[in-house]
Amino acid sequence: MSILSAPAASTQPAGTIEQNFAASLTAVPSENLAVSGAFYVPVYSSVSMSQGKLRADFAVTLSVHNTSETRPLVLKRIAYFDTSGKMVESYLKAPVALKPFATVEVFIAANDVRGGTGANFVVDWAATGEIAEPAVEALMFGSVGAGHYAFISQGRPIRIIRN
Repeated sequence: MSILSAPAASTQPAGTIEQNFAASLTAVPSENLAVSGAFYVPVYSSVSMSQGKLRADFAVTLSVHNTSETRPLVLKRIAYFDTSGKMVESYLKAPVALKPFATVEVFIAANDVRGGTGANFVVDWAATGEIAEPAVEALMFGSVGAGHYAFISQGRPIRIIRN
């Protein structure tokens, strides 16, 4: 982690979610997606310190887990927003389906400060029928001086629709 400003860096490692997590994915169901929802996940890629005179930058890993043992979870959108609410990056070109109990991740490097102190993700999901609510959370990690820190931020459901 760095203190003070650092240049923006690439976020997701080379490749896309579809490439990096191919083993976690399955075909998007052709049936009607009868249930859908969204999660809001606050993340702390930067934290103000010393009365705003310093900034600590943390790496962020967003994880989206399909908690269903039987149904695929369709991810329709994974979007990263900055402190002002402006979308910084979208991580899906088209919907993808997670296998039961599978996970995908998005990584934001500590020196990527585009999100600022109020960064967040929105994850839109859907399924063909009743499904266990996905687990969506972010892990922030880094160091300040000799100390190493890691903490999580759990996603909060902001919308669930049952057709």
